[in-house]
Formats: sequence, structure tokens, C-alpha cells
Amino acid sequence: MIASSIKILLIEDNLAEARLLQEFLKQAQSHEFTLLNVKRLGDALSLLSNCNEISCDFDVILLDLTLPDSEGLTSLPPLMSQAPTVPIVVLTNTNDDELAIAAVRQGAQDYLVKRQVNVEVLIRALRYAIERKHTLESLRAVNHALEIRVEERTAELVKAQELNQFKSEFVSMLSHDIRSPLNTILLAASLLQNSGDKLSTEKKLNHYKLICSAIKNMTQLLDEASLLGKADSGRLEREFTLLNLQDFCHQLVEDAQLIAVDKRITVVFTTTGQPTEILSDENLLRHILGNLLSNAIKYSRPDSIVYFELRFKNQTVIFNIKDEGIGIPLEDQKQLFQPFYRANNVGSIPGTGLGLAIVKKCLEAHGGDITVNSEVGVGTTFTVTLPLIKG
Repeated sequence: MIASSIKILLIEDNLAEARLLQEFLKQAQSHEFTLLNVKRLGDALSLLSNCNEISCDFDVILLDLTLPDSEGLTSLPPLMSQAPTVPIVVLTNTNDDELAIAAVRQGAQDYLVKRQVNVEVLIRALRYAIERKHTLESLRAVNHALEIRVEERTAELVKAQELNQFKSEFVSMLSHDIRSPLNTILLAASLLQNSGDKLSTEKKLNHYKLICSAIKNMTQLLDEASLLGKADSGRLEREFTLLNLQDFCHQLVEDAQLIAVDKRITVVFTTTGQPTEILSDENLLRHILGNLLSNAIKYSRPDSIVYFELRFKNQTVIFNIKDEGIGIPLEDQKQLFQPFYRANNVGSIPGTGLGLAIVKKCLEAHGGDITVNSEVGVGTTFTVTLPLIKG
């Protein structure tokens, strides 16, 4: 849609020709024209660069191809760069079709031969140039919007494909990890059924322990998979209650000592800062710290120490869990929180690879963060940071 008042920037060093164009515009009946004439390309570029500051937006540019500081079509690129949305109509003394085509190809909206210009030709050229430029800009905007939408849709499809692949791998790994305790149960049950009368009471008791242990491992695996599923679908519920963190951590340490004693590992708990009760989800926090403490003990050397520190700092609560274990290779550290991923140096140490994935999901639900610092053969430190929410 063309405005009733059209502002024109004329770049023309011949004053006589500039006056003639001004007279033509005065004779126009359909529109009111405002024309500003500059003699040099440099003056025009300066004027366009400050257009917002001096309130002189232009609707169209009339460009003479013979200027004191520019010759031919070399004037087009700097003008289009300075004012990309303003249409340009080229003026020349030469009736040259090749030049006209080259001008349009480089971005000009029209081409006028001066001696052929009259009122009707000039007004029509200006009006068409503005209309074409508006249409072109609209098409560009539509194309840009389509490009963004295509990129977004492509990203959605890639994400969906990755999700489907992950689900397939998840089911495959889960099936594999469940099969092992199931085989243990089947083997022990078969021995009890077929050879029960030949087994001593002690051997029977061992088989029953194997069955109970396998069932416990399988139940834990299914619980962890269920928790991950809830987290991925946004159904991981939070229930904040007032919690004494020191008492809570002491209880975690007592539980951890039950599994640490077999490896003669000592868990040392310390507190720094001013202790305070905070609002927290006890279940999520137990998943987070319980998994990290369990891993620290699992991957530690016998007769070593696991350090568990609780710090109150400013508006945050920080938990540091440090072990003197096997460490995590640098190339594995970026993928630690992926489900079923385990570092390549764990060897025969049992595990499902779900623990740290659960830690990460629980932290996200709790509004917290986790970092890892590890060196192979030296040990690993996990740092958990939670916002301090006082009751």
C-alpha cells in the first residue's frame, strides 16, 4: 500500500535535471511528493545513516549513475547496504538494455532514460518501484518465517527420532539388566525344587538369599526406570517439607556405613556455615545424595575414606561428596548423566548406569545443579548445589 505522501531522495549533481524532475513531481495529481536532492553518493549515504536521528525516512531513491564520487552501478551496493528496504530507481543518459538488466539484477527496482522521462513515466516508475519493493520485502519476511518454521520442525523431527531411538535402547538395556536377576532366580528355584532334599540347610539358605537379592535388584531397577519415566513425562511430583539437613545427612551416613563396612571404608561427614532448616523434597534429596554416596563407596578402594560435606553459603546449600576411588576418564564425564551410561573403566563393578541419570532428573525437579571433578586413579568429587528455601 503506497502512502499518499511520498518522500524521495534524489542523488543527482546536475541542478537543471534535478529542477526538471521537481517540476514533474509538482504536476502529479495522485500523490504528494517531497524531494530532497544531494549531489554526491557520500552525502546520500551519510543522510541515510542518520535517517532515524533527523526523522527523514525515504520511500524511494532516484539515483543518477554519473556522480562526482561514483560512476555506474558501483553506487548500488553501498546504497542497498545502507538502506536495504528502500527501492532504488536508476537514472541515466544512456538507453542501454544491458545496463538496465544489470541494474535490476543488482537490486534496482527500475531504470529510466532521462530524455524519455515525463510526468506519467516518472510517477509510474516511482509507484511501481515502491509496490515491487514492498512485495519483495513481504516475500522475504514470509520466506524467513518459513525457514525458521522448517528449522524448528526439522529440530522437532530430529528430537523425536532421537527420543524413539533412546526408547528403543532403553527397553533393550532394561530387558538385558532384568534378565540377569531373573536367571539367578530361575536357577536357584530350580535347584531348590529338583535337589532340595539333597541340599544342606546352609546351602538352601544361600539359595534363598540369592533369590531375595535378585528380586531386590530387579525391584530397584524397575523403580529407577519408573522414576526416570515420570521425570521425562513431567510427572515427577515434588512435595516440599521443612527439613533439618544435618539430621537428614547423619541418617544417610548411617545407612551408607552399612554397605561401606564390607570394604572397610569410612564415611566422614562435616558441616560448615550456619545450619538452618530448609524447605526440601525429602524423597528427591534421598535419591540424589543416596545415589552419590552409594557410588562413592562402590568405586572406592578398600581402606579408603569417603568425605561428605554439607555447606550453607549465602542463599545456597552445597553438598560435596568426595572419594578416593578409581576416578572417571575425561571422555566419559560429559555423558555420565545419560541413562545406562557407565564409564569405560568400571570393569566388573556391578551397576545399571541409571543412578546418575536419576540424580540429574531429581536435581532438575528440585531446581538444583551438579558438577563433577575427577581424575583417574585419584578419585572423584561431586558437588550438588540447591537453592536455600527457608520455611
